[in-house]
Amino acid sequence: MSLSPAEEQLMKHLWELEPCFMKDLLEALPEPKPAKTTVATLLKRMIDKGMVGYRTLGNSRQYFTKVSKEAYFGPQVRGLISDFFADSPTAFASLFTADAELSRSQLEELQQLIDDQLKKKK
Repeated sequence: MSLSPAEEQLMKHLWELEPCFMKDLLEALPEPKPAKTTVATLLKRMIDKGMVGYRTLGNSRQYFTKVSKEAYFGPQVRGLISDFFADSPTAFASLFTADAELSRSQLEELQQLIDDQLKKKK
């Protein structure tokens, strides 16, 4: 299931804040802040898509995500690799590491992630 750009922006805040209330989301959004009704409409759409859920606490709703960031973006990254890198994760990683201007510590972090995955494959 895909989200609109506005829904994706709201979802990023939900992943960071969850669980949270409408007031938490409104405070976290950058200026110019959208109207509360706009955020409510986006949340309703995301609930209808099965991406967000809520609990009713008194007169308020506490929102939470139903899909992890990895589960949402994983298929998009795989599609990007398939469409633009001839289905080669190595070509994607090569471009990413060369053009992303990563610091030495970021490259070492990536190396550790690769090393961990290699251990799992043994």
